[in-house]
Amino acid sequence: MKQKEILLFGATGQIGRNLIRKLSKNNYKITAVTRNIHTAGYILKTQANPGYLELVELKNFNLNTIDELFKKSSICINLIGILIEKRKNEFKQIHSDLPALLSKKSNEFNLEKFIHLSALGIEKANDSNYAMSKLDGEKRIKENFKKSIILKPSIVYSVDDKFSTRFMSLLKVLPVMPLYYGGNTKFSPIHVTDMVEVIYKIIESQHENFVLECIGPEELTFKEILKQLLNSIEKKRILLPLPLPIAKLSAKFLQLLPNPLLTEDQLRLLKYDNCKSTLYKNNFDLGYNSIRTFQDEINKYSYNWKTGGQFANQPKQSKIK
Repeated sequence: MKQKEILLFGATGQIGRNLIRKLSKNNYKITAVTRNIHTAGYILKTQANPGYLELVELKNFNLNTIDELFKKSSICINLIGILIEKRKNEFKQIHSDLPALLSKKSNEFNLEKFIHLSALGIEKANDSNYAMSKLDGEKRIKENFKKSIILKPSIVYSVDDKFSTRFMSLLKVLPVMPLYYGGNTKFSPIHVTDMVEVIYKIIESQHENFVLECIGPEELTFKEILKQLLNSIEKKRILLPLPLPIAKLSAKFLQLLPNPLLTEDQLRLLKYDNCKSTLYKNNFDLGYNSIRTFQDEINKYSYNWKTGGQFANQPKQSKIK
């Protein structure tokens, strides 16, 4: 059987790195597209078996170069996404225009599948630019290529994420952590290993032309997530519900930071639950069960934020006489 070749956009994120390892171990050749081959090479070259990964630098989306990449590919996967706009219309460019282009090319070159990573819980968030750009991208993909598969994960977490690690860093130093909307927003965190397993099974399957929600085995409120993080790093902090007017004012100032802790758009998005809906099937419906629980998994790497680090709780050894 001919070796399938995967064209991968967004390879340097936590999902991309883990997916490259999974695919190369299972005889898939991966072409990873990156804006900076030197930075990506440093990150990615250790992830794949020798001969299974090719890096291609593409700073500007030259259509001739893109055509050549699609000609030799079986499946295209797009993992590119951003949480914060740093320039005008960046959400639209990344979440709508780029997926539209990739799905159009997938159709033009008759690929087996186009797999696109969107986001869970955005259908009702019509006041969020992030959500609207994601939904517009989904719409354009469905119009362009009937063999497209859209995956909508809840929070994807691991030691390499920008969620659990960021909050543990904040909880380590801040005596008070604000709770937006009372901390009642619900999430279904899925570990990156389980998320990659879902993507791999989708690649291996005959599925096409559908939307799948990707969730972990639990539903946790934002407040419960913070409590589990605090428990894991062995800290006690005040979790303080923040009135909405104050929350909006704080977001207005926080988004001015070089690496914003919170933006006004993210605050609006936090109103909406990020867990399974009745709109689409989820990975459990297809038998792709995610098994890793949030508390168990963060306990494996939370020592980085504990006082004393990895050996903080080990009993002291008696001196040898």
